[in-house]
Amino acid sequence: MSSESPAGAPKKSTKLKAPKKSKDDSLLKQKSPAEFFADNKNISGFDNPGKCLYTTVRELVENALDSAESISELPVVEIVIEEIGKSKYNSMIGVADYERIDEALYDNYETAKDREKRLAKEARFQEIQAKNASLGKKVREPQAGKAYKSREASYYRVSCKDNGRGMPHEDIPNMFGRVLSGTKYGLKQTRGKYGLGAKMALIWSKMSTGLPIEISSSMKGQSYTSFCRLDIDIQKNTPHIHLHEKRDNKERWHGAQIQIVIEGNWTTYRSKILHYMRQMAVITPYAQFLFRFIAEAQDKNVTVKFARRTDVMPPIPLETKYHPSAVDLLLIKRLIAETSTQNLLQFLQREFVNVNKPLAERLIGEMGPDFSAKMSVKSLSSEQIVRIHQLFRQAKFDDPSGDCLSPAGEYNLRLGIIKELHPDMVATYSGSPQVFEGHPFLVEAGVSIGGKDVKHGLNIFRFANRIPLLFEQGADVVTRTALRRINWNSYKINQTQDKIGVFVSIVSTKIPFKGTGKEYIGDDISEIAGAVKAAIQQCCNQLKSKIVKRIQAREQQERKKNLNKYIPNAAGAIYEVVKSTAELLMAKRKRFEVEDSEVLKKVYYGEITKETYCEKLTQHVEQVDYEMALEYATQSGVNEEPRENIYIGSLEAQTNYVDFHSPVFVFRMFQ
Repeated sequence: MSSESPAGAPKKSTKLKAPKKSKDDSLLKQKSPAEFFADNKNISGFDNPGKCLYTTVRELVENALDSAESISELPVVEIVIEEIGKSKYNSMIGVADYERIDEALYDNYETAKDREKRLAKEARFQEIQAKNASLGKKVREPQAGKAYKSREASYYRVSCKDNGRGMPHEDIPNMFGRVLSGTKYGLKQTRGKYGLGAKMALIWSKMSTGLPIEISSSMKGQSYTSFCRLDIDIQKNTPHIHLHEKRDNKERWHGAQIQIVIEGNWTTYRSKILHYMRQMAVITPYAQFLFRFIAEAQDKNVTVKFARRTDVMPPIPLETKYHPSAVDLLLIKRLIAETSTQNLLQFLQREFVNVNKPLAERLIGEMGPDFSAKMSVKSLSSEQIVRIHQLFRQAKFDDPSGDCLSPAGEYNLRLGIIKELHPDMVATYSGSPQVFEGHPFLVEAGVSIGGKDVKHGLNIFRFANRIPLLFEQGADVVTRTALRRINWNSYKINQTQDKIGVFVSIVSTKIPFKGTGKEYIGDDISEIAGAVKAAIQQCCNQLKSKIVKRIQAREQQERKKNLNKYIPNAAGAIYEVVKSTAELLMAKRKRFEVEDSEVLKKVYYGEITKETYCEKLTQHVEQVDYEMALEYATQSGVNEEPRENIYIGSLEAQTNYVDFHSPVFVFRMFQ
């Protein structure tokens, strides 16, 4: 074919033109931390409105517990979720209610065709119901018509009040209105995952409602209460303060109260929120929780109180130093920049755990001729820092101790399980501290049988640094261990029919979460997997001895029941034989044999009756059954467990005391 244009027109070029470049394409753009988390809110658990409501409650409750525990105060946490209708929300944001003009514009509009189908379906359903009623069959309740999907949002005011430390007046704006600023960035066991706390809830509030957050706070001994109303500038990552003032504190209250209005979905996440509160009551039985949901319709209100069971609190987690095997190049450089030590020897001793002076000198000698004990740590070059990092990865160090950890404790874990589940039997175990990647960790476990509101089969409850994990359970190390690595039958436990509660709490200075949601602990760390399995097995061994005793007692009762059933007949038969013998000998006037003369005489003269034989046979059955049970217990190694006295202090008594904390224990002196 010819490529010439018709009528002698010039030939057009077939070369494609490059798209025009925008003037802004070459500009370097930056995002603030607040903007990053707003764009990636799923990272911190804000996936959808329902999950956002759940995560907001979770963040506020955990902050409240941290605040109370930091001053050794028994936590009292009150959480309220109030449903806000469309009209009330519009008045809050200053938007007038409006009526629809064009109904067909909306996504829940029902067309004539859809209405015809719905009415036909309802007519058919009524016919079937009438037919069933005439035949005497059960009539189902009429179902609601098809609900058209609507994107109209639901709004809730979430409020959380505690009796904790409170916050300094000047620090409140930055603590809530500046992402990645806080007091929890040292190396220690913490409940939080990112240090976001209520900041992410504020970002979600900014995105979904545009309404500010309100904070009331007072510290111990303060005569005033700090009140602050603010939101956040997402682009600048700075607080936008609406009101910040001091108010009278006549009640001498201390703690914090936070109110925030967000978009949410109570209907779909109701069970998750209540389940979270229940599990939190299990792991923190020393806390008192009051949860309320206030609906627009009063018949849908929910009020649940989780009472305190004990006043024994775990020790406060201690900040610790880094283990040499757990640091990287960036961390070493940061420690060098922040240290107050003058020379390398002091730096190694004071900034790292388990490095004493002799070991520090040996390490410096191994680093090479370019290093000396008295050289300035600030003068280290990048190459020298790399050498230190290489040696840290290759050298052998003692494992860190678990003194900095704050587990719930067997006592609290057992009380929490009993208080919330009411099981038939429960066993708990607390392992010794272990280490992974230079971080100490400790595993506590509990296994219960039976209980209230417990499903048949395995019911797994997971905790990390004393907070419940409710999502992404399938891939978690606890779930996989309980399902795949524990042979429940060998412990006399039926995995499918029994109501089994498995409680595992892992505490560490670094929880190895997997996934963006930080909702499960991976199964790929052999140290943690082995510790979880050993802790569950220890609980199962305790339960096995109790179950064997229960089976033994049941068999004993069954055996006694069977024997006692035949005692009247056996006693009657024996009595008749003896009585006939006595009468026969007396009739022949023969002298009774010496060995049985007394018995025959008593039978003949009515001193021994049928009831006497029944009583003696019953006593014999009891004695033989006890001896058989004792012999079985001795042969099977099932011995009576020593019973420990448990002392529970009065919760109502008002006492003054002073706590003295150490890495190992808390000494409480009552005044």
